[in-house]
Amino acid sequence: METTILGLDKKKTENLVEELNVLLANFQIYYQNVRGLHWNIKGKNFFELHVKFEEFYTDAQEKVDLIAERILTLQGVPLHTFNDYSSLAKVPVGKNIYEDVKAVELVVESLSELLKIERSILELSDDADDEGTNSMMSDFISEQEKTLWMMNAWLG
Repeated sequence: METTILGLDKKKTENLVEELNVLLANFQIYYQNVRGLHWNIKGKNFFELHVKFEEFYTDAQEKVDLIAERILTLQGVPLHTFNDYSSLAKVPVGKNIYEDVKAVELVVESLSELLKIERSILELSDDADDEGTNSMMSDFISEQEKTLWMMNAWLG
């Protein structure tokens, strides 16, 4: 078995890098969505959601960096073009959303898609004995599950 500088199976690591790039692309779409929601939200819940969406895009921006750095750690190349992101998008693109319920529904749908990708990566990283990626995915999943619960509670 050929290994990476981290001592991981090279083929399994290449598969992980591909899936981490899918996650990176989808986080970039999610980031842009919540950024747009922050800018465009209107109505009686403006103050509450404006702040919440800023929290979400700041968190997404940090996660994008963590994912890209993990890809580099695994000796891969992080995707960095909008074409790449769009071609791998599973997270829905939100355009001109300004109503509170529709905005929160977009966040819920987006987080649900991100969780699917993260759980898939978690399985791959476990199989590859990649504790670094495994730990990162576990942290992302537990945090996003809580956010998903809260957003669903907000929707009623």
